[in-house]
Amino acid sequence: MSDGRDQWKSKIGFILAAAGSAIGLGAVWKLPYVAGTSGGGAFFLIFLVFTLVLGTSLLLAEFVVGRKTQKPPIQAYKELAPGSVWHWLGVLGIISSCLILSFYSVVGGWIITYFVRSLTGSLTNPATGDYGSLFDSVISNHWEVGIAHLIFIIITILIVQGGIQKGIERASSIMMPALFIIFIVLVIRSLTLDGAMEGVTFFLQPDLSNVDGETILFALGQAFFSLSLGVSIMVTYSSYLGKQENLIRSASSIVSLSILIALLSGLAIFPGVFAFGLEPNDGPSLIFTVLPAVFSEMAFGSIFLSLFLLLLLFATLTSAFSLLEIVVSSTAKNNPKRRRIAAWIGGLSIFIIGIPSNLSYGLLSEWHLFGDIFFNQIDFLVSNILLPVGAFFISVFVPMKISRQDLKEELLRGSKLGTGFFETWLVVIRYITPLAILAAFLNVLGVW
Repeated sequence: MSDGRDQWKSKIGFILAAAGSAIGLGAVWKLPYVAGTSGGGAFFLIFLVFTLVLGTSLLLAEFVVGRKTQKPPIQAYKELAPGSVWHWLGVLGIISSCLILSFYSVVGGWIITYFVRSLTGSLTNPATGDYGSLFDSVISNHWEVGIAHLIFIIITILIVQGGIQKGIERASSIMMPALFIIFIVLVIRSLTLDGAMEGVTFFLQPDLSNVDGETILFALGQAFFSLSLGVSIMVTYSSYLGKQENLIRSASSIVSLSILIALLSGLAIFPGVFAFGLEPNDGPSLIFTVLPAVFSEMAFGSIFLSLFLLLLLFATLTSAFSLLEIVVSSTAKNNPKRRRIAAWIGGLSIFIIGIPSNLSYGLLSEWHLFGDIFFNQIDFLVSNILLPVGAFFISVFVPMKISRQDLKEELLRGSKLGTGFFETWLVVIRYITPLAILAAFLNVLGVW
């Protein structure tokens, strides 16, 4: 590249890294508990529609911005709209990414804690026999989860400081296939539990009578969260992509993998929820109370649980890489030494920001912000406000500030699809995406 920036070594490396960013906790941890609290099958159906239509169109929009400019978000928006305020869209992305990673890394710490405990077999055979009580005792131990939180951040820093090829791409290419294989094993076992079909029905059979504006907004936020959209992460990743790559094929692969993992996640979690008489609306703790129970019913369950938690940690890290990379790429200026410094300063700053979230279930459990604990409020702010807002303005920016000819050339480069696909995408990104986001917000506010 002309400016000496790092690049993805291969197309599959880019797809696995981008899919890893998209999949991570968004599908494995967050989707099951949001679906559980937002209507099950009805939520999942709306989530699928938003992902396929709005998510894919927005993913392509971010790809176009990043690949066209070959620059990180702030610089990319400045190049495409010089002398305007649009570069604040990149700033919003960085702020949102920092906030996401601040609570996301807390969950990463929980996974590390559970992984260490699984090695002793204590997770599949808790003394109380109550996995909910076990989870509560773990996350309320502020020293244990605090140290694990720091370890998770340090691992993220060490990988990101290595760059795109030697750090993020190499790690993602190992972690993501391994996660997929163990997921298949877990789904097969979960579906063979007594009472599993009740969970499958809850997850896949829509009951639209319970759908309201909040369900729609949550599904919209989850669609963006699950594809890492609205915070310009995919602008960052695609800026390292060569001009010869087919953006449409890459986007299709990423969306397909994201939906597949979301489906597998639900099929792994909800059969176990109903088989063990748990509540599907348990919230963020859902995966930590269900999975140990499922594995306890398997031969060599403690071994499989340890392996799954390790691979879940891998998936969580691939998302964390992308969240920190947007910060690092915007400040490192292609300088390896500056990259290391930016990774450490950015990562440790995010760790400090995440301390209140880390203590939300322990020392700060009685400290509520707008009626809820800090962890839940940050999650709500990012997933249901900042991500949709960012997505709204990206969908406005791309067709407004990039000419039709440049959009068509960049989007269709290397693709056999023609004008018809481009015109359809342009209608979706220019009209349907921003109007759908706006309508969801107005519905929740009671304006519409």
